Amino acid sequence: MINADPLPLAQALLRCPSVTPNDAGAQDVLAAALVPLGFSIERRRDGMVHNLIATLAGDGPHLGFAGHTDVVPAGDGWAHDPFAGTISQGMLHGRGAVDMKGAIAAFVAALAQHRNAERRLGPLTLLITGDEEGEATDGTVRILENLAARRAMPEACLVGEPTSVTTLGDTIKIGRRGSISADITVRGIQGHVAYPHRADNPLHRLLPALEALRCAPLDHGTEFFEPSSLQITSVDVGNAAGNVIPGEARARLNIRFNDLHQGTALQAWISAKIVEYAPDALVAIKVSGEAFRTQAGKLTASLTQAIGTVTGLVPRLDTGGGTSDARFISRYCPVAEFGLVGATMHRNDEAVPVQELRELSRIYATLLADWFEA
Repeated sequence: MINADPLPLAQALLRCPSVTPNDAGAQDVLAAALVPLGFSIERRRDGMVHNLIATLAGDGPHLGFAGHTDVVPAGDGWAHDPFAGTISQGMLHGRGAVDMKGAIAAFVAALAQHRNAERRLGPLTLLITGDEEGEATDGTVRILENLAARRAMPEACLVGEPTSVTTLGDTIKIGRRGSISADITVRGIQGHVAYPHRADNPLHRLLPALEALRCAPLDHGTEFFEPSSLQITSVDVGNAAGNVIPGEARARLNIRFNDLHQGTALQAWISAKIVEYAPDALVAIKVSGEAFRTQAGKLTASLTQAIGTVTGLVPRLDTGGGTSDARFISRYCPVAEFGLVGATMHRNDEAVPVQELRELSRIYATLLADWFEA
């Protein structure tokens, strides 16, 4: 019998200090757990990033599971060693317990439950990256390119991000907002505030441009998305003196946008509005992800049913929050995200109740049963 308890694997993964872009042995631990389950393991090194593709052959609808073994830095002030996998008062502590080594362990344990019960399983592919918390340029993107080139793309993919809000099973992510960031620089002429005619204050052009952007209504939201939001995140002139007109002013902003917009259109709108007020401004814009929404289908239906069977809850289908690697997967196949309660992710003393970890594994096992045996 293969160990079908997610706790030992979760602890082993947490004991690998895999802070982006370091792997610290985390994917070795995962590979060692998957081989006895019949998976073929492909290890990739894309740039500085460790990626892993695990494949299980079979007939029927091809399911994917995507996750990441990298974590954010631990920081200070932990009550327990962030890389020890400590259990205290029914809680598993460690950086990555929630985001998202716990979910990876829960999914592998679900696979073990199926193997032990000799249930039908496969075809199935795990897409595991070490670059989700970093730049996300050499991680899931490279795995997807590889699978697409081999025509080995899953028909649908589950991402184990911590989507639950207050109770395990209350929320499934079926989409994400897009994200666009802009860095704006307006140059002027430095001078004394008492002699403004000898200077050119760039703030007097930059600030009206920012206000025009801020006040423009983007939309009022849609059935599945909240209204798009523009946030000015920085205005800076680097001025150490109160009586000096600055020679340069810089600003940053970000828009989280819904599926009424596309990044290219917003990029053009930002540039045009800035140029209207500051014709000589330098504007650098990056679209890090487009808005997407997965339509109702087999994946969302099976996942909703599995959650209801185990927890009795009817999950809310949601598109809020930040971005994830699901934005890349959505270009290739239907994708949904479901995992642990995310209250402590990225915080000091990140932790998950052991009971919740095991319950998540039961949900994943129920999903697998419906997917492969229905």
